[in-house]
Amino acid sequence: MNIGSKNKKRVVLPSRPNPPTVDQILEDISRAAPSDPVFSILEQTGQRSSQPSDSDVDLRFQQCRRYLELSERLQEARDQLLRQREELRVAGEQLDRDVAEVKGQPL
Repeated sequence: MNIGSKNKKRVVLPSRPNPPTVDQILEDISRAAPSDPVFSILEQTGQRSSQPSDSDVDLRFQQCRRYLELSERLQEARDQLLRQREELRVAGEQLDRDVAEVKGQPL
């Protein structure tokens, strides 16, 4: 048991400032010099500060389309499997009735 921790006073921190608005951020970026350390860090880490190229956008668009197509095909396959499962359940019940009927008949 640490008795000394009960005697510590809580430090009241000042409230956080409001986050900058989009306009303030854009203004800050536009005023920054190309030699600003933030831009050099982005280059060193392989991140680009410019907009993605058209080929990147096209690639992402094609990936999204393919994902949606596959998702739709999976949904259709799921629905088909549910129908087939129900058909098998009904066929199994009919088979059970037929087997019970045959067992009741003399050979």
